[in-house]
Amino acid sequence: MLTEAQKIWVDEVWNKLDGKLEAVSGRSRGKFPSHTDQSTHNDMIGAIHCWTNGFWPGINWLMYVGTGKEGYRKTAETGEKLLDAAFESYEDLSHDVGFLWKLASWPNYRLNGNRESYRRLRKAADCLMARYNPAGEYIRAWNDEPGKEGEKAGWTIIDTLMNLPLLYWASDVTKDPRFRYAGMKHADKAISSHVRGDGSVRHIAVHDADSGERIGESGGQGYGAGSGWSRGQAWAIYGFVLSFLHTGKEAYLNTAKQAAHYFIANVCGDWLPKCDFRSPEEPLYYDCSAGLCAACGMLEIAKIVPEYEKKVYLHGAFRLLETIEKSCADWSDADDFIIGKSTVRYQRGQNLNIIYADYFFAEAIYKLKGFEPLFW
Repeated sequence: MLTEAQKIWVDEVWNKLDGKLEAVSGRSRGKFPSHTDQSTHNDMIGAIHCWTNGFWPGINWLMYVGTGKEGYRKTAETGEKLLDAAFESYEDLSHDVGFLWKLASWPNYRLNGNRESYRRLRKAADCLMARYNPAGEYIRAWNDEPGKEGEKAGWTIIDTLMNLPLLYWASDVTKDPRFRYAGMKHADKAISSHVRGDGSVRHIAVHDADSGERIGESGGQGYGAGSGWSRGQAWAIYGFVLSFLHTGKEAYLNTAKQAAHYFIANVCGDWLPKCDFRSPEEPLYYDCSAGLCAACGMLEIAKIVPEYEKKVYLHGAFRLLETIEKSCADWSDADDFIIGKSTVRYQRGQNLNIIYADYFFAEAIYKLKGFEPLFW
């Protein structure tokens, strides 16, 4: 499927990744970076439950699989073990346990049969399963703040789709279908509550906690209610195709394709994704993390669809990857980050160097190199 020129580009970028990350891996060992302060990784170990804390171990597992270098494995395992402290702050855990342990522990279990990694994954899956509302048929996203009990009982967010593979995995290894049923019920609810007719998605949907009926929405990290937060769009592309890969339900693949079409139509002007596709022209905030996550999802879609459809998704993924690498990558050894111009939320108005942009960039190149397994 790749042209010779594309293969050369992929090889060159992979070599650049290895050249840079080998040094960064050593000096950031024991850290949980969410972004860089100036040019140096910050450390979220003081907020050990933070949803971003699986991405740095995940990057190092990707590089270990692709290179076999022990330094990457050591950094990944160090992060995985330190993450145990998050289980001790149980009340702070949310639906994001998949982002944490699917990236930090699943590779160690899959590659090495590590039993401690297995136990971590099972604990995390049980935590996620406990958030399932059987009456509303969804997984509750976030906890309430003290004094505001019940406020978020009916909230779902599009991000949760990326955590569902943890439930599908648990169902497979335990032969207990409850985990899979809960994951699929939530994915079904996301189609009806989060995906609009034009393929755009809501970040936050608010439901009646007893009936599951959608009673409102919020702009969340996008510009506002009714807008098109680009990273939420990317979560939908990748999250729905992952649910298809784990369950085979055709509706999930079709929804992933619909979300991908909306993303491609809205980014194809310059192939640098705005933080929100339905925001004012000024101020202009980019979110490269959205484009890189979307590219990862499109690459998976391209593997599945019939021959003459593949080029739509492969072309979209490549345009995103090549444009972002050319415009936003920093290959100097002095800086810990790789990809710039990402934005956490529109209303903060920041363009940052964020760890999950680096993760999805590395994962996309890992895929294009033909490495296995898929961590999700």
